Amino acid sequence: MKTKNLILTAILTALALVSFMIEAAIPPLTPIYGIKLGIANVFTLFALYALGTRQAAAVLFLRILLGSIFTGQLVSFIYSLTGGVLSFALMVLLKRFFPVKQVWVLSALCAVMHNVGQLGAAVLMTGTVQILYYLPVLVIAGIIAGTFTGLCAQLVLMRLKNQTY
Repeated sequence: MKTKNLILTAILTALALVSFMIEAAIPPLTPIYGIKLGIANVFTLFALYALGTRQAAAVLFLRILLGSIFTGQLVSFIYSLTGGVLSFALMVLLKRFFPVKQVWVLSALCAVMHNVGQLGAAVLMTGTVQILYYLPVLVIAGIIAGTFTGLCAQLVLMRLKNQTY
């Protein structure tokens, strides 16, 4: 990895972590538990399109690990990791079908997959299948939040499209 890419990966990880921490400190935007915008995902999306899969994976996994440690919510590590891995896998698989002008669509799909992963982890951890009744609400929230974060990443990528990383 070139030094410039390493530094940019570190900066994106720090930005993702800071945005995650700020979002964790803000009271929920809705009365429904677990719904948030996921602003940190903007940095993972940017890293995937600008730097590649390895760097984006580093941003994602370090943000999840450090975010869980710094917020003291180590149990949330399992939920975040499960949702993050499924979402990232879909992101990597589908990236070639979504040019920069359609990052928002990919982001919405991946946000839904993130919610599916988290619910799957919850079912496995609690043994309560009834948690899946929450899925329609999370799908709608995922589409909205994913579209927003995808549009943010898309805007930055389009503004910086002539930059070399």
